[in-house]
Amino acid sequence: MAEPRALLDVSNGIATLTLNHPEALNAFGHRLRQDVGKALDRLDAAVADRSARCLVVTGAGRGFSSGANLNDPDRPARDREAELRGEAKTDLEEWYNPTLIRLRELPIPTVAAINGVAAGIGMSLALSCDFKVMAKSGFFLQAFARIGLVPDGGSSWILPRLIGMNRALELSMLAERLPAEKAAEWGMITKCVDDNAVMDESMAIARRLADGPASLGMIRQLYWAGLENSYAEQMQLESDLQKKASLTKDHDEGVAAFREKRDARFVGA
Repeated sequence: MAEPRALLDVSNGIATLTLNHPEALNAFGHRLRQDVGKALDRLDAAVADRSARCLVVTGAGRGFSSGANLNDPDRPARDREAELRGEAKTDLEEWYNPTLIRLRELPIPTVAAINGVAAGIGMSLALSCDFKVMAKSGFFLQAFARIGLVPDGGSSWILPRLIGMNRALELSMLAERLPAEKAAEWGMITKCVDDNAVMDESMAIARRLADGPASLGMIRQLYWAGLENSYAEQMQLESDLQKKASLTKDHDEGVAAFREKRDARFVGA
Protein backbone atom coordinates (compact mmCIF):
# COMPACT_ATOMS: atom_id res chain seq x y z
CA MET A 1 0.00 0.00 0.00
CA ALA A 2 1.34 3.42 -0.98
CA GLU A 3 2.46 5.72 1.80
CA PRO A 4 0.03 8.60 2.42
CA ARG A 5 1.03 11.88 0.84
CA ALA A 6 0.01 13.76 3.96
CA LEU A 7 0.95 12.58 7.45
CA LEU A 8 -0.52 13.68 10.76
CA ASP A 9 1.28 13.01 14.03
CA VAL A 10 -0.19 14.08 17.37
CA SER A 11 2.13 14.03 20.36
CA ASN A 12 2.12 15.89 23.67
CA GLY A 13 -0.44 18.43 22.54
CA ILE A 14 1.22 19.23 19.19
CA ALA A 15 -0.18 18.03 15.86
CA THR A 16 2.27 17.95 12.96
CA LEU A 17 0.90 17.88 9.42
CA THR A 18 3.60 16.88 6.92
CA LEU A 19 3.07 17.22 3.17
CA ASN A 20 4.64 13.98 2.00
CA HIS A 21 5.47 13.96 -1.69
CA PRO A 22 9.14 15.00 -1.59
CA GLU A 23 9.88 13.73 -5.14
CA ALA A 24 7.66 16.55 -6.41
CA LEU A 25 8.72 19.06 -3.73
CA ASN A 26 5.32 18.43 -2.13
CA ALA A 27 3.43 19.90 -5.06
CA PHE A 28 -0.31 19.61 -4.58
CA GLY A 29 -1.71 16.85 -6.75
CA HIS A 30 -4.95 14.89 -6.51
CA ARG A 31 -3.62 12.28 -4.06
CA LEU A 32 -1.92 14.84 -1.83
CA ARG A 33 -5.13 16.86 -1.61
CA GLN A 34 -7.13 13.75 -0.72
CA ASP A 35 -4.68 12.75 2.00
CA VAL A 36 -4.56 16.28 3.44
CA GLY A 37 -8.34 16.11 3.76
CA LYS A 38 -8.11 12.82 5.66
CA ALA A 39 -5.40 14.24 7.91
CA LEU A 40 -7.53 17.28 8.70
CA ASP A 41 -10.45 15.01 9.64
CA ARG A 42 -8.14 13.35 12.17
CA LEU A 43 -6.95 16.76 13.33
CA ASP A 44 -10.52 17.89 13.98
CA ALA A 45 -11.02 14.88 16.26
CA ALA A 46 -7.75 15.59 18.07
CA VAL A 47 -8.74 19.24 18.57
CA ALA A 48 -12.15 18.18 19.89
CA ASP A 49 -10.64 15.92 22.57
CA ARG A 50 -7.89 18.50 23.30
CA SER A 51 -5.06 16.11 22.42
CA ALA A 52 -3.99 18.68 19.79
CA ARG A 53 -3.57 22.24 21.05
CA CYS A 54 -1.28 23.56 18.32
CA LEU A 55 -0.68 22.64 14.66
CA VAL A 56 2.68 22.62 12.87
CA VAL A 57 2.61 22.38 9.06
CA THR A 58 5.74 21.38 7.15
CA GLY A 59 6.96 19.51 4.08
CA ALA A 60 8.97 16.32 3.71
CA GLY A 61 12.36 16.49 2.04
CA ARG A 62 13.87 19.67 0.58
CA GLY A 63 10.80 21.87 0.32
CA PHE A 64 7.61 23.06 1.97
CA SER A 65 5.51 22.99 -1.21
CA SER A 66 6.26 24.02 -4.78
CA GLY A 67 2.58 24.79 -5.46
CA ALA A 68 0.15 22.93 -7.68
CA ASN A 69 1.41 19.79 -9.41
CA LEU A 70 1.13 20.58 -13.12
CA ASN A 71 2.40 17.09 -14.02
CA ASP A 72 0.01 15.18 -11.77
CA PRO A 73 -0.85 11.83 -13.43
CA ASP A 74 -3.74 11.31 -11.03
CA ARG A 75 -5.54 14.55 -11.85
CA PRO A 76 -9.07 13.99 -13.22
CA ALA A 77 -9.65 15.39 -16.68
CA ARG A 78 -11.01 18.95 -16.72
CA ASP A 79 -14.24 19.79 -18.51
CA ARG A 80 -13.37 23.31 -19.61
CA GLU A 81 -16.67 23.85 -21.39
CA ALA A 82 -18.62 22.91 -18.25
CA GLU A 83 -16.42 25.27 -16.21
CA LEU A 84 -17.06 28.11 -18.65
CA ARG A 85 -20.80 27.48 -18.36
CA GLY A 86 -20.52 27.49 -14.55
CA GLU A 87 -21.64 23.86 -14.38
CA ALA A 88 -18.46 22.41 -12.87
CA LYS A 89 -16.37 23.55 -9.93
CA THR A 90 -12.69 24.34 -10.33
CA ASP A 91 -10.03 22.87 -8.05
CA LEU A 92 -10.04 26.16 -6.14
CA GLU A 93 -13.76 26.03 -5.53
CA GLU A 94 -13.79 22.30 -4.86
CA TRP A 95 -10.80 21.92 -2.54
CA TYR A 96 -8.23 24.69 -2.06
CA ASN A 97 -10.52 27.47 -0.87
CA PRO A 98 -12.58 25.34 1.56
CA THR A 99 -9.41 23.74 2.93
CA LEU A 100 -7.60 27.01 3.57
CA ILE A 101 -10.71 28.44 5.20
CA ARG A 102 -10.93 25.27 7.30
CA LEU A 103 -7.36 25.85 8.51
CA ARG A 104 -8.06 29.54 9.14
CA GLU A 105 -11.01 28.66 11.35
CA LEU A 106 -9.14 26.19 13.55
CA PRO A 107 -9.54 27.05 17.25
CA ILE A 108 -5.83 26.37 17.88
CA PRO A 109 -2.66 28.29 16.89
CA THR A 110 -0.75 27.26 13.77
CA VAL A 111 2.97 27.27 12.90
CA ALA A 112 4.48 26.88 9.42
CA ALA A 113 7.90 25.19 9.41
CA ILE A 114 9.06 26.34 5.97
CA ASN A 115 11.98 24.07 5.17
CA GLY A 116 12.56 25.17 1.58
CA VAL A 117 10.60 26.51 -1.37
CA ALA A 118 7.05 27.76 -0.71
CA ALA A 119 5.58 28.65 -4.10
CA GLY A 120 2.10 29.32 -5.42
CA ILE A 121 -0.52 27.65 -3.29
CA GLY A 122 2.31 26.44 -1.02
CA MET A 123 3.16 30.07 -0.28
CA SER A 124 -0.51 30.80 0.42
CA LEU A 125 -0.65 27.89 2.85
CA ALA A 126 2.50 29.01 4.67
CA LEU A 127 1.34 32.62 4.98
CA SER A 128 -2.03 31.55 6.37
CA CYS A 129 -0.33 30.18 9.50
CA ASP A 130 0.01 32.34 12.62
CA PHE A 131 3.76 31.79 13.03
CA LYS A 132 6.21 31.21 10.18
CA VAL A 133 9.74 29.81 10.72
CA MET A 134 11.75 29.69 7.49
CA ALA A 135 15.05 28.08 6.51
CA LYS A 136 17.72 30.49 5.28
CA SER A 137 17.91 28.56 2.01
CA GLY A 138 14.14 28.78 1.56
CA PHE A 139 12.27 31.25 -0.59
CA PHE A 140 8.77 32.40 -1.47
CA LEU A 141 7.56 32.55 -5.06
CA GLN A 142 4.31 33.91 -6.44
CA ALA A 143 4.67 31.79 -9.55
CA PHE A 144 1.24 32.34 -11.10
CA ALA A 145 2.21 35.00 -13.66
CA ARG A 146 4.87 32.66 -15.06
CA ILE A 147 2.10 30.36 -16.35
CA GLY A 148 -0.47 33.00 -17.21
CA LEU A 149 -2.56 32.71 -14.03
CA VAL A 150 -3.47 34.98 -11.11
CA PRO A 151 -2.63 34.62 -7.40
CA ASP A 152 -4.96 32.35 -5.45
CA GLY A 153 -5.33 30.57 -2.13
CA GLY A 154 -6.05 33.91 -0.47
CA SER A 155 -2.63 35.37 -1.29
CA SER A 156 -4.13 38.45 -2.98
CA TRP A 157 -5.93 39.14 0.32
CA ILE A 158 -3.05 38.35 2.68
CA LEU A 159 -0.11 39.95 0.85
CA PRO A 160 -1.30 43.60 0.63
CA ARG A 161 -2.26 43.48 4.32
CA LEU A 162 1.05 41.90 5.25
CA ILE A 163 3.56 43.86 3.14
CA GLY A 164 1.58 46.62 1.39
CA MET A 165 0.24 46.95 -2.14
CA ASN A 166 3.52 47.88 -3.86
CA ARG A 167 5.43 44.85 -2.63
CA ALA A 168 2.44 42.56 -3.20
CA LEU A 169 2.24 43.68 -6.83
CA GLU A 170 5.99 43.30 -7.23
CA LEU A 171 5.95 39.71 -5.99
CA SER A 172 2.87 38.75 -8.00
CA MET A 173 3.57 40.47 -11.33
CA LEU A 174 7.34 40.04 -11.60
CA ALA A 175 7.13 36.49 -10.17
CA GLU A 176 10.66 36.57 -8.77
CA ARG A 177 11.99 34.55 -5.84
CA LEU A 178 11.86 36.25 -2.44
CA PRO A 179 14.70 34.84 -0.27
CA ALA A 180 14.00 33.99 3.36
CA GLU A 181 16.19 36.75 4.76
CA LYS A 182 14.38 39.37 2.64
CA ALA A 183 11.02 37.91 3.75
CA ALA A 184 12.16 38.40 7.35
CA GLU A 185 13.23 41.96 6.59
CA TRP A 186 9.77 42.65 5.12
CA GLY A 187 8.05 41.22 8.20
CA MET A 188 6.48 38.28 6.35
CA ILE A 189 7.84 35.59 8.66
CA THR A 190 8.43 35.14 12.37
CA LYS A 191 12.02 33.86 12.18
CA CYS A 192 14.67 33.04 9.58
CA VAL A 193 16.93 30.28 10.90
CA ASP A 194 19.65 27.88 9.76
CA ASP A 195 18.25 25.06 7.65
CA ASN A 196 18.93 22.41 10.30
CA ALA A 197 17.12 24.46 12.97
CA VAL A 198 13.73 24.91 11.28
CA MET A 199 11.89 22.08 13.00
CA ASP A 200 13.54 22.62 16.38
CA GLU A 201 12.60 26.31 16.36
CA SER A 202 9.10 25.59 15.07
CA MET A 203 8.51 22.93 17.72
CA ALA A 204 9.80 25.23 20.46
CA ILE A 205 7.21 27.83 19.46
CA ALA A 206 4.55 25.13 19.16
CA ARG A 207 5.42 23.84 22.64
CA ARG A 208 4.80 27.27 24.16
CA LEU A 209 1.52 27.58 22.28
CA ALA A 210 0.34 24.06 23.15
CA ASP A 211 1.02 24.78 26.82
CA GLY A 212 -0.96 28.01 26.64
CA PRO A 213 -4.57 28.78 27.53
CA ALA A 214 -7.69 28.16 25.44
CA SER A 215 -7.83 31.89 24.81
CA LEU A 216 -4.98 31.59 22.25
CA GLY A 217 -7.50 30.29 19.73
CA MET A 218 -9.73 33.25 20.51
CA ILE A 219 -6.80 35.64 20.05
CA ARG A 220 -6.16 34.31 16.53
CA GLN A 221 -9.88 34.67 15.82
CA LEU A 222 -9.77 38.29 17.01
CA TYR A 223 -6.85 39.32 14.86
CA TRP A 224 -8.03 37.66 11.68
CA ALA A 225 -11.47 39.22 12.12
CA GLY A 226 -9.88 42.59 12.86
CA LEU A 227 -8.56 42.77 9.30
CA GLU A 228 -12.14 43.28 8.10
CA ASN A 229 -14.21 44.51 11.05
CA SER A 230 -15.05 48.11 11.80
CA TYR A 231 -13.74 49.59 15.05
CA ALA A 232 -17.13 49.11 16.72
CA GLU A 233 -17.50 45.55 15.39
CA GLN A 234 -14.05 44.65 16.66
CA MET A 235 -14.73 46.02 20.13
CA GLN A 236 -17.94 44.00 20.26
CA LEU A 237 -16.05 40.85 19.26
CA GLU A 238 -13.46 41.58 21.96
CA SER A 239 -16.28 41.86 24.48
CA ASP A 240 -17.89 38.61 23.33
CA LEU A 241 -14.65 36.64 23.38
CA GLN A 242 -13.51 38.16 26.66
CA LYS A 243 -16.73 36.93 28.23
CA LYS A 244 -16.12 33.47 26.76
CA ALA A 245 -12.47 33.43 27.90
CA SER A 246 -13.36 34.57 31.42
CA LEU A 247 -15.51 31.46 31.87
CA THR A 248 -12.71 28.98 31.05
CA LYS A 249 -10.81 26.83 33.51
CA ASP A 250 -7.63 28.36 32.12
CA HIS A 251 -8.67 31.83 33.22
CA ASP A 252 -9.34 30.56 36.74
CA GLU A 253 -5.96 28.84 36.74
CA GLY A 254 -4.19 31.92 35.40
CA VAL A 255 -5.63 34.11 38.16
CA ALA A 256 -4.81 31.52 40.82
CA ALA A 257 -1.22 31.20 39.53
CA PHE A 258 -0.81 34.97 39.55
CA ARG A 259 -1.98 35.22 43.14
CA GLU A 260 0.15 32.30 44.25
CA LYS A 261 3.22 33.60 42.37
CA ARG A 262 3.74 30.41 40.35
CA ASP A 263 3.63 29.34 36.71
CA ALA A 264 0.14 28.59 35.38
CA ARG A 265 -0.71 25.04 34.34
CA PHE A 266 -3.19 25.49 31.52
CA VAL A 267 -5.31 22.61 30.19
CA GLY A 268 -6.69 24.23 27.03
CA ALA A 269 -10.25 24.51 28.31
